[in-house]
Amino acid sequence: DMESDKIMDRLICGDVGYGKTEVAIRAIFKAYQSNKQVAFLAPTTILSEQHYNNCKARLEPFMCNVKVLNRFVPLKEQKQIIKDLKEGKVDVVCGTHRLLNKDVEFKDLGLLVLDEEQRFGVQDKEKIKNVKKDIDVLTLSATPIPRTLYMSLNGIRDISLITTPPAGRLPVNTYVTEFSYNLIKEAVNRELNRGGQVLIVYNSVEDIYRFSSQIRALFSDEVTIGVAHGQMESRMLEDVIMKLYNGETQILISTTLIENGIDLPNANTLIVVDADKLGLSQLYQLKGRVGRSKTLGYAYFLYDKNKVLKEDAYKRLNALMEYNELGSGFKIALKDLEIRGSGDIMGSEQHGHIQKVGYDLYCKLLNQAIMEIRGEKVKLNKEIKLIVICY
Repeated sequence: DMESDKIMDRLICGDVGYGKTEVAIRAIFKAYQSNKQVAFLAPTTILSEQHYNNCKARLEPFMCNVKVLNRFVPLKEQKQIIKDLKEGKVDVVCGTHRLLNKDVEFKDLGLLVLDEEQRFGVQDKEKIKNVKKDIDVLTLSATPIPRTLYMSLNGIRDISLITTPPAGRLPVNTYVTEFSYNLIKEAVNRELNRGGQVLIVYNSVEDIYRFSSQIRALFSDEVTIGVAHGQMESRMLEDVIMKLYNGETQILISTTLIENGIDLPNANTLIVVDADKLGLSQLYQLKGRVGRSKTLGYAYFLYDKNKVLKEDAYKRLNALMEYNELGSGFKIALKDLEIRGSGDIMGSEQHGHIQKVGYDLYCKLLNQAIMEIRGEKVKLNKEIKLIVICY
């Protein structure tokens, strides 16, 4: 793709831990060999830090200058990195939405790597469009949003699937059940008894400390519990995450902040509270946080027993149970496309609208439009007559 005459726009779809980042690093190295700059864009600060550490370890031995731009970087250092990017002194920059700001300019950008595209909003994607007008783009995602997936399936974008699991990887045992403190206590104790760590997702910043105190009451003082959310001061958040990485924290209670970027082989039990409030790809990404080693992982998706689930929420939770085997990310994304619709190909809507004309007719209309753009002859099966009735 990178050596061809046309601009690359490829989606790499593969489950968590299947090697998407490895593909990206090799593409980055190829761009660096061609004296081009690379931007590695990630949705969260933690994930951008992880990519920075990976790229630095792999590329710096080849005299490649790798930098990171996110809120963990002091303002003075940020200004220097932006200056060096403009002068071409930085070869690879990993970062968050900060890379999309107007003050960030490149001397000769050749490749944009976009990780977890589903986490970027419409406004961010409009900025990304301006950045990627004439450069190669590599998009990485375990569960692409409906619009991205549909564009790939229809040939507007290229798609590659990574379906081979890492050696020794086991499917995660998945349970969808009613919320219970006894269940949480039992699941956590089982994991701690085998020397592992536990991730509990509670996606409400307002109540997270109240919830953490309730969890604290279930266990002895010897059990170490950490709390993390996106509104924390950057250094405090970094400290919490580092304690988790170092094994000092046994239970982490967090918002969906940990959806991307947390790579903990020792964490093999996940508990998601109020799972019915989260999206299907979000739930699948969270599930990918556990079972990353050769140890059997457990994922519990809990909902309030006094609450009547909406139809879409029921479908999402049911899909998690249905697609439980390894490498189900692509199937989950297809199910998400089926539930939500594919959105506007040219507009800002990332899902929906498809139901207004029906899936089958939508596919036919889109295929006809693509054939016309390619200069191919379009054969219409039926003649469509328009009748206008005036009252």
